[in-house]
Amino acid sequence: MTAIPGSRGTLVVINSTGRQTSSVIRVASAIGYKVRAQLRSATKGPKVALAQELASLQNVELVEGSLSDPNIVNNLFKGADVAFVNTTFWGDEVAIGTSLAKAAKEAGIKHYIYSSLTDHKKCWGNHLPHLPYWATKHQVEEYIRSELLKDMPTTFVYAGIYNNNFSTFHHLPLWELQLADEKDGGGFVWTAPFDEDYKMPFLDAEHDTGPAVIQILKDGPQKWNGARIPLAFEYLNPKEIAAVFTKALNRPFTYKKAGLEIKAKLPDGYMTQVLAIAELFGTHRAEYFPPGMTAPGPARKIWRGWRGLEEYAREVFPIEEAHNGRTWMYGDEEDEDIMDGDEDFDEEMAGSPENTVVGDEDTAIYNYIGDQKH
Repeated sequence: MTAIPGSRGTLVVINSTGRQTSSVIRVASAIGYKVRAQLRSATKGPKVALAQELASLQNVELVEGSLSDPNIVNNLFKGADVAFVNTTFWGDEVAIGTSLAKAAKEAGIKHYIYSSLTDHKKCWGNHLPHLPYWATKHQVEEYIRSELLKDMPTTFVYAGIYNNNFSTFHHLPLWELQLADEKDGGGFVWTAPFDEDYKMPFLDAEHDTGPAVIQILKDGPQKWNGARIPLAFEYLNPKEIAAVFTKALNRPFTYKKAGLEIKAKLPDGYMTQVLAIAELFGTHRAEYFPPGMTAPGPARKIWRGWRGLEEYAREVFPIEEAHNGRTWMYGDEEDEDIMDGDEDFDEEMAGSPENTVVGDEDTAIYNYIGDQKH
């Protein structure tokens, strides 16, 4: 594509159809970056429409291919200036993450932003469970810090829990909302293993990742080299979340602390992740971020136009539900369950705390109806 006047340089984005990465691409394209956007395929899988949207943006070039292919990796960063990298567990994530970082360093990338996550055993102690898909990201971060940071300025961002994890479908059991019967007042029931006062960090990944990452690039490595930045704009507990959804949708929202029934087929490795997350946050009430990281202050200073969960629930949640075939927002008394457990699994969701089965616990129920405040 032809460069637009005043181009800010070339930005490489990895796994470009993810929620974090697509947000970065949209903002970068809008303000004058040339974007080299890698993805596995633009013509196959559940994200073809998103790939087509990204390809239609000004100055965005899609690069199709596997990150396990050295030829793809070695050519991705040539002639580029900066990069935003969010790896997934497809393939050997540590090998892919380190090869990407080495290729970026060899190509002379001036600012590398890596989306990392907490290894709770290393950061908080061996008494905590091992989260395999988070630990691999942390291992890549450790490699960059020890081997490349002195030669390639790098910033590490840590995404909070995605607002759009909440869904009436089965692919994210920890965040699945059950549609309540209209004769019982309608609305939603959310069942999860969290204590009602356990606060969690939230991020509207599609709305806020892009502006935050672009501001970090604008500030440059002179401000952010080596820094860990928590991308979370609010901390909410289940009681507050119930109040937020009730206010936003004007529908009752019930939270129940109890065991979960997993209705979707999950890959074996992801099931291990799910069970560990349940223990980590449900039993141990562990901190989400590594020691020394506080939120939401840093993210709010970087990007002041963030979208909170209430605004998301009011303006976006019904649209996403309708797009996926739900009709409750139109006042239908019944909403057919169209998911059969065989739906495509979204690998990026492994990066958020979700989906689990917990043991028998006392049930704490918080029911919010009408305009009750929290």
